[in-house]
Amino acid sequence: MTLEDFTEFDGEGDDVGGDDGGGTRDDTVEGTRDDAGRGTSGDGDVVAGDDGTTGGDVDTDPVNDADPDAFTTYDVEPAGEDAGLGVVSVSQGLRVAEEEDETALRAFVTTGNRDSVRIGKYLIVPYPDGERLFCRITALEYAQEFQSDDATEIHARRQMRRDDFTERDYKFMAELEPMSVVYDDDDGMSRRMTDRVPKPGAVVEEATDDTEIKTGLTIPEEGVFLGHLSVGGQKVRTAAEPPTVDYRITDDYADGDPLAFRHTLVAGGTGSGKTHASKNVLRQYLDADRTYPMDDGREARMAVVQFDPQDEYAQMHDDNPTMDDGFARQLEREGIAYGGHDDTIALVPESAGATYPGEGHRAEQVEFTIPFSMVDEYDMPWLVAGSGLNENQYPALLTLLNRFFRDYGSSGTYAQFLSYLDDPALKEELHESGRVHEATFDAVKRRVRGVPGGVFDGDATPITELDHRLVRPGGLSVVPTYHLPSSRQKEIVVLAVSTMLVGDKLSNDPRSDRVKETPLLIGMDEAHNFLADADNVQARKVVQTFTEAAKQGRKERLGLFLITQDPQDVAESVFKQVNTKVVLNLGDEDAIKSVNIPSNLAGKVPYMEKGQMVVYSPDNSEPVELIGLSTCVTRHGD
Repeated sequence: MTLEDFTEFDGEGDDVGGDDGGGTRDDTVEGTRDDAGRGTSGDGDVVAGDDGTTGGDVDTDPVNDADPDAFTTYDVEPAGEDAGLGVVSVSQGLRVAEEEDETALRAFVTTGNRDSVRIGKYLIVPYPDGERLFCRITALEYAQEFQSDDATEIHARRQMRRDDFTERDYKFMAELEPMSVVYDDDDGMSRRMTDRVPKPGAVVEEATDDTEIKTGLTIPEEGVFLGHLSVGGQKVRTAAEPPTVDYRITDDYADGDPLAFRHTLVAGGTGSGKTHASKNVLRQYLDADRTYPMDDGREARMAVVQFDPQDEYAQMHDDNPTMDDGFARQLEREGIAYGGHDDTIALVPESAGATYPGEGHRAEQVEFTIPFSMVDEYDMPWLVAGSGLNENQYPALLTLLNRFFRDYGSSGTYAQFLSYLDDPALKEELHESGRVHEATFDAVKRRVRGVPGGVFDGDATPITELDHRLVRPGGLSVVPTYHLPSSRQKEIVVLAVSTMLVGDKLSNDPRSDRVKETPLLIGMDEAHNFLADADNVQARKVVQTFTEAAKQGRKERLGLFLITQDPQDVAESVFKQVNTKVVLNLGDEDAIKSVNIPSNLAGKVPYMEKGQMVVYSPDNSEPVELIGLSTCVTRHGD
């Protein structure tokens, strides 16, 4: 044999892999079989068969018993159907520990299941005694099956000439996070913290039992509906009917206080669906069957007062004309309240020269005005101060207001107060007595005159006389501010009405028994405009009032429902009192960071589609991803 007898290989021929993706064994190369039954070339490299598999894969040809060099091949597929996605692996350790970073739990995923697994998918691993480990996938990876170097010219060229990917060349591993142990008991099903390690080789299955999933995630069976459980934007499917997993917020006193009175934040950017989602949630609180026990033994329905900067929420009076009968039947089967809420009133703040169109809904409209007397009755001097009063000017304003209302009584008007400040004798008296310096007096006077005209003492009914219309058990009151000409005017209206409600709720001697004795949810859209941290006396006073309201909400049956696209601007002291955070798509990094949700879910927020949301409610369930209803349960939009 001479050198010329060998076939020259230049790295570009079909010897390694043909154009159809399969390699061939060249007859000029003397081959052998390794211990695993795979074909190898003369230099020990594994040689692919015509179908792109290794020599040890299935061979349907009969064995040539007459040929002593023939190899017996074995079918690698077991008899029967596979159960589950794969099995628990110990190839890199198997460990369950108290510390998350010390836990090592991995599963080998079989070839046929690899396309269906996703990060976040919920899985079940059974123990021999019938208990089950509830876990979720936190990472997926391909690992080398054989000891080989796949960063070579030959390997790359082979792969580039193939039309498919040979899964069996690699192991597919899923890293799992144990979440709880679920087990059957006399009450049906319960859970406890993960305290056991599964057996090596235990079958890993997708969680498909509705009760098992809810138990594993501690999702209540009853409560206020928020959406359906999802993973990666796809609803979790079960073997039940309906096949989805409904997510609800605890709304009774069996396991603590209803979470409505521990406050909710809905955060989402423009176009994320936050108003759509908020309407769906608020409609559930107005359901006729939803009541709350009061201290006097009564069962009372919730009243909702919603401040509306874009004139959208009064539409909740009307049915959604786009809802079809099939979707309505689905909502009925799942116990989700839907349809327009007849007991809806638009309480419209009057403003000189401004007209409220009210064309997008059929709700009753009632005009009101802010009486200047509220400044005294509800201790709101900051209503007439604007922003920017310093620590010396604010006490001067209090002195002037107290003296004015002492002289004029509760009937004193804003116009009278302006005239009162024009009295030079008053300015001189206060200056000479050392109570208010003349320069401070002038500064306060400028601030008071800066209040937009038409805010106080209009021709409409004072809001203080409309408490029975503003707060109605089972009723929705919407306060639109879209038509008001200035942001300052909108701010005064929202803060005056909301502070009046909070004041009566927290007071031991309320001016309105109706407000005091009715479960109340205050919804505030664009909450960042009203409850922001700021370096001035007025903002601190407002934030202090609502922080106290949030702290005492459980006891007084008062809930805050805050809606914002800038959660980072909501005052920290108020934010800390919020238990339930519903986070839709947010593109701003500071906004995402501020909502303080687990990092694995925070990373999904910028990529979520309209209607997708993350719910972080530690006293209700594990953090989860949801998809809201595709159709609003009331009228929404044009």
